[in-house]
Amino acid sequence: MGITGRAAGEGAVERNILDKLLVWKKSKYRKPLILEGVRQVGKTWALLEFGRRCYKNVAYVNFEEQPEYKSLFASSLEPGRLLQNLCMAGSFVIEPVQTLIVFDECQTCPQALTALKYFCEKAPEYHVVCAGSLLGIQLAKPSSFPVGKVDFLNVYPMTFKEFLKAGGDENLCVYLESIENIEHIPEVFFNPLVEKLKLYFVTGGMPEPVRIWTEDRDTAAFQNEQLRILRSYRDDFGKYADPRVATRISYIWDSLSSQLARENKKFLFSAVKKGARAREYEDALQWLINARLVYKVPCSRAPALPLAAYDDLSAFKMYLHDVGLLRVLSKLDTSVLLRGSEVFREFKGALAENFVLQELTALYENIPRYWSELNPPHEVDFLIQRKNEIFPIEVKADTNVRSPSLRKFKEKFPDASKLRIRISLANLTLDDDLLNIPLFMVSEIDRLIEMALSRRS
Repeated sequence: MGITGRAAGEGAVERNILDKLLVWKKSKYRKPLILEGVRQVGKTWALLEFGRRCYKNVAYVNFEEQPEYKSLFASSLEPGRLLQNLCMAGSFVIEPVQTLIVFDECQTCPQALTALKYFCEKAPEYHVVCAGSLLGIQLAKPSSFPVGKVDFLNVYPMTFKEFLKAGGDENLCVYLESIENIEHIPEVFFNPLVEKLKLYFVTGGMPEPVRIWTEDRDTAAFQNEQLRILRSYRDDFGKYADPRVATRISYIWDSLSSQLARENKKFLFSAVKKGARAREYEDALQWLINARLVYKVPCSRAPALPLAAYDDLSAFKMYLHDVGLLRVLSKLDTSVLLRGSEVFREFKGALAENFVLQELTALYENIPRYWSELNPPHEVDFLIQRKNEIFPIEVKADTNVRSPSLRKFKEKFPDASKLRIRISLANLTLDDDLLNIPLFMVSEIDRLIEMALSRRS
């Protein structure tokens, strides 16, 4: 089956996931692929566009739209028989190497996930991908999962650089990528990048709201689309969650913006609902994490390797997967765009922190930690592990760049403070061991760390 036309919300936009899919296709160790990501993040478009560019044809099955195809997996999971039945039922032409086989919305057909094991063992010449909006929920269940027989990729909301490209601002991306020295960014680039970042905080990175803005400049329309996406998530709570926890999922979801608006952003179950206890709400919280709707950032007791070994299981922060949806969930109107840099400072910098976490997660493919102590109160927003080194990151939502927590961190952990990082609206600088990165340059943090370390050595 050839793919024609354009998937909603994407157009001709270049997205990072396409490069990752191409690496998967060319790998000599390629296995069947599981593509994860929240609803409306662009998984289907990415697979169809990838198939259009890189394969002779695509055999696409959506188990939500075509539930009758589930019956093909009920009788046999043997690849030869499955492919024969698929060709007859869908009039597909399926050839080894030449065809991309896509099973979409697989959370409604767990047998399709199980079938990946047999494609890996008996038919590796076929290129097979399973995708779905809530695969994390399905994969967390004790079932016949093909352990060690599949590859994984995640689709994230559009990064800030992808957003720039979608809006026709490739020149700003080229400039960011061309920076080779840590020095002040000229105002001719700095100011437009700040303005574009303000807009990104409002639209977020979900493809359809971005498309509406870039094509029509209609704030009411993209806001309505964001509200529709949030409603679809809420519908999933009742549709896919155990009825016993669905209501608690909604309570946690509704509390997220107020949790992030506090000075101390540590997640409190007592702030979800009066009298709420951790043991009653842990399953609901884990459902949201498995669905990839939220990120759980644990508190680290010490900046040592591996970071996960030093997690304080009783303390963590929660962030949304998309800064634009957090803005809508927080009922912050789009008119904030007219009020200077206020959007960065809203909710005590919660939007800025959420944005930085999004960029870091998409870049490093893992969840950072944070560090804090109570007496006196200090908190470093994020700790990232890069190669075999740990770097503390403090996020400032303005040009006020006082960093007492970074200083405290250096005093307490001198061996883990080769380079301290502050992300703010101030310009790009390196002052001894303190690297200040403008908010709009988080995507370049890896290169900037390398430059800073090289200069200091």
